[in-house]
Amino acid sequence: MLVELAAANAAFQVIKTAIKNGGEIVSAGQALLEYFNNKSKLQEKVESKPEHKRNDLEEFLALEQLKKQEQELKELMIYNGRPGLWDDWQSFQVKARQQREAEHRQQLKDKLDKKAKRDRVIQDMLLTFWVLVLILVVVGCISGAIYLTLEYQ
Repeated sequence: MLVELAAANAAFQVIKTAIKNGGEIVSAGQALLEYFNNKSKLQEKVESKPEHKRNDLEEFLALEQLKKQEQELKELMIYNGRPGLWDDWQSFQVKARQQREAEHRQQLKDKLDKKAKRDRVIQDMLLTFWVLVLILVVVGCISGAIYLTLEYQ
């Protein structure tokens, strides 16, 4: 959690510096992506952590710091960026989140498909083994019957 928070803080400082030096908000595009990716990772970690392992105050303060930074970033985009930049950025975030979720779902699907394929191979091998055992038993019974028939004639 601290790694993501530190990365988000560093990206935020790059964004602020770029804007204060008279640069366009667009020139800090990579830092913006890093900031929001780390923010998402931090939120996911907080949500996925079991209740008994949570440090509520630390998590609350980290998320509160990110909210404050995002509000400051919103103001920077509104006052120093082009008209509608904040709205465009929010819609970009939604699309990026949807894409990340789709990629995650695809990875899970691929894992499940791989496991299902492995399970099918194992089932096929077991079926082949038992068919061979059955054939050997049948052949053994037939040859035993033939042997006994020839022996008693």
